[in-house]
Amino acid sequence: MFKSGRHFLQIPGPSNVPDRILRAIDMPTMDHRGPRFSDVGQKAITGMKAVFKTEQRVVIFPASGTGAWEAALVNTLSPGDRVLMYETGHFATLWRTLAEAVGLRPEFISGDWRGGADPEAIEEHLKADANHEIKAVCVVHNETSTGSVTQIAEVRKAIDRAGHPALLMADSISGLASIDFRFDEWGVDVAISGSQKGLMLPPGLSFNAISDKAVAVSKTARLPRSYWDWEAMRDPNDKGYFPYTPATNMLYGLNEAIAMLMEEGLENVFARHARHAEATRQAVRTWGLEILCNNPKHYSNVLTAVIVPDGHSADGFRRTTLDQFDMSLGNGLSKVADRVFRIGHLGDFNDLMLMGTLSGVEMGLKLSGIPHNRGGAQAAMDILTNSATASAAAAE
Repeated sequence: MFKSGRHFLQIPGPSNVPDRILRAIDMPTMDHRGPRFSDVGQKAITGMKAVFKTEQRVVIFPASGTGAWEAALVNTLSPGDRVLMYETGHFATLWRTLAEAVGLRPEFISGDWRGGADPEAIEEHLKADANHEIKAVCVVHNETSTGSVTQIAEVRKAIDRAGHPALLMADSISGLASIDFRFDEWGVDVAISGSQKGLMLPPGLSFNAISDKAVAVSKTARLPRSYWDWEAMRDPNDKGYFPYTPATNMLYGLNEAIAMLMEEGLENVFARHARHAEATRQAVRTWGLEILCNNPKHYSNVLTAVIVPDGHSADGFRRTTLDQFDMSLGNGLSKVADRVFRIGHLGDFNDLMLMGTLSGVEMGLKLSGIPHNRGGAQAAMDILTNSATASAAAAE
């Protein structure tokens, strides 16, 4: 049945694709071996270095973030290598499964899915590895399934305190371009990201940022690789080309996305996400519901995962909200299936879009019979209004 108005896509990715990016993608396909394409490729690679905040290498794959996960592992590790991972949620668990599939031996520090990785636990584990058999520490920066952030700089400090040579790999698939990520400053060796979250693109591109240390290690790594081979990318990338057919039109869109981020300013992008996240969390508190992440230091500004009361169905609530208000919310995954719903507040998003989202959630809670207090949307509106008043005063 036809429904008037726009669909509210409020899952934590893929995020809404703005018109500017859609128009950039909607161009005739260019010869990816021709002279004009060099500018497109070089602009994309240089722009992504700015987004990752790195002077080191960035490679772009035509793939989902899962491909960039695999690329990070197979370029740096050998069969049977031990890797240390931390159970922050569903996606950390999937990365472990992938590591097992390619022939690695992941060691998984258990977590309760209610916060980011614990640097002290990582440090303790590394100190016990006297022979330095662990070759990499792999953590998820922004765990999309739980709305929790790992403090990557603190993980680097933990590795350094342990005096351990392991590589630091960080999955920022849902964090990059929404919350701060500092590849060089934080001492990351391999970062992983994707196009469909803070970069505001459709799914289809994935990225590795790579330290000089990781490049050096890759020269002796023995896991098989072909499509994911960083070395095959090096010479073509230097000239703005790729060793195989790239996602040409997606690169047009990527360059437009980077231009939009730089026009707004990355720090302003991060501040906007922080404002919307705090307004959302205040709405949840006012409703009397519980935020899945229970450590305020680890709150995500990308999404908020909300626990429904015992005896109620998060998926039932999501169905009601979709049917009645044409709004999609994220579902709970694996361990928290049907226990949580996730509100995405990332990417191309503004105050009025947030208020429409939270109003839809509040109406959906009532229609679903989920116990809650009224006024969550109003509480969020008060935060946004006060922020706008302060900004106007500062501008005078």
